[in-house]
Amino acid sequence: MKYKWEKDDFEVFQIEGLEHRMQALIEKVRPKFEAFGHTYAAYFSSKTGGEFYPHVAKHARRSVNPPKDSWVAFAPYKRGYKALPHFQIGLWGTHVFIILAVIYEAPDKVQIAERLLKKKSLFKKLPQDFIISGDHMSPEAMPLKTAHKEQLPSLLTRLKEVKKAEFLVGRHLPSDQAVEMSEEEFALFAEETFEALLPVYYVMVNK
Repeated sequence: MKYKWEKDDFEVFQIEGLEHRMQALIEKVRPKFEAFGHTYAAYFSSKTGGEFYPHVAKHARRSVNPPKDSWVAFAPYKRGYKALPHFQIGLWGTHVFIILAVIYEAPDKVQIAERLLKKKSLFKKLPQDFIISGDHMSPEAMPLKTAHKEQLPSLLTRLKEVKKAEFLVGRHLPSDQAVEMSEEEFALFAEETFEALLPVYYVMVNK
């Protein structure tokens, strides 16, 4: 099944050594990311009215350390996604993440942060189980429902003022729950998440 998460998808990140882990990622996980890429690039293109492209992580620059996570990203630019607000479906060893992200490569982070700070009320409309984070390199995140007063404004202010700052919002799905889901259940979960994130994305891109 192209969308069904299996226990060994998550166990890939326990495999020792760059070469062996990459081989397992390519064989087990990447076909799922490629399938998601095809499906959700079309989804975002139809929703936004602009062409979206999938970008499956290749981890090509790694020469020693094996990747601790992997993903497919979606952005309206064929040659890359890191300079733009982008959506992702990805895996850590503990969970699936489905997020909207602005990472440190984005040149207009200041303007994005200013727009989001003015529209903080948008975040109160997101589902109760959403998370936010300030670091795409960490599996940790904070629950949005307890972050509205202090952590959310703090992360957005940091995004505006600190060159290396980042902002992620979305959902984490624990691995044990992910493997219990059918293809259809996960597709519904992903689509519900993206649907809820689109208004935030439109603020980010000033649409």
